[in-house]
Amino acid sequence: MSGYRLILWLCGALIGLAGSNIAAAEDWPMAQPIKVIAPTTPGSTADLIARIVFEQVGQQLGQTVVVENRGGAGTIVGMNAVAKAPPDGYTVLVNSTSYVVVASTFAHLPYDPYHDMTGVALLARFPVVVLSSLKYKALPQLVAAGRAKPSPLTFGTLGIGSSGQLATARLMLAAGFNGTNVPYRGTAEAMNELVAGRLDMYSGVVPNALQLAKAGKINILALESANRSLLFPGVPTTIEAGYPSSDYNFWMGSYAPAKTPPEIVQRLNAEVRKALQMPGIKSRILTLGGEVDPGDGMTVAQFDDFIAKERAANAEIVKLIHYQPQ
Repeated sequence: MSGYRLILWLCGALIGLAGSNIAAAEDWPMAQPIKVIAPTTPGSTADLIARIVFEQVGQQLGQTVVVENRGGAGTIVGMNAVAKAPPDGYTVLVNSTSYVVVASTFAHLPYDPYHDMTGVALLARFPVVVLSSLKYKALPQLVAAGRAKPSPLTFGTLGIGSSGQLATARLMLAAGFNGTNVPYRGTAEAMNELVAGRLDMYSGVVPNALQLAKAGKINILALESANRSLLFPGVPTTIEAGYPSSDYNFWMGSYAPAKTPPEIVQRLNAEVRKALQMPGIKSRILTLGGEVDPGDGMTVAQFDDFIAKERAANAEIVKLIHYQPQ
């Protein structure tokens, strides 16, 4: 192929690609159901938030929304599926702070964590709850056990690179104790082990933590947040317990594959923000321990800025705990 013909072919290909994106944007969202991927197991916070918010979004759009669980590898399996999906607005990711954490905790990923996905909207913020088996009645008691050499403590996470793993590491650094990481595919599995007494500690967002504690099956020791939670008003923060710099910002967001037409991303953002202002949606999120930002929520540009700041903040935490990317 001559140079001139090659240029013509490339121009035609680019025009065709642009045309297909325009067509996709014009047809959206009526061409097919929207698939929302939660990179965790059923019953996890990401799974529940995906269903609460996007089923309402589906009603607003007049389109079916199907939530699909793709758990594994600290949420990387699900994120990779969305990163490689067609950028047509029919595949959306709902993930926690792990979305930015993995960029600093994994040296090699099957997708580019900076360029293969784009932010859609912030969904909610959650306090990280420090839970223990019934063996430990208060956080100082747990810390004391973790300071023994060797430490007898085991703590559950959703794998290396998950936000829960990083939150736990931050608390252990601040309080000066250690433990053995036990990875699970989902929060439900970790809770089963905690209730059975085979696991000592779990730090994360646990939808049924209050119910389990009231039933006398686990203990809620503290919240890894700057302020107390409306759902756990009687539970102190780890900072109040005497461990400065132990708080961790945990949130849920939604994302789409990079190159998704901007008009689709903007429409999704508007529909999500509309859904989050509904009292029934806010109430259901609060029952999970989450709180929706006041006002109209973040625009796409504001959420992009938020993601950048959170990525930098988590990278700094990784440096502080001397974590080596896997």
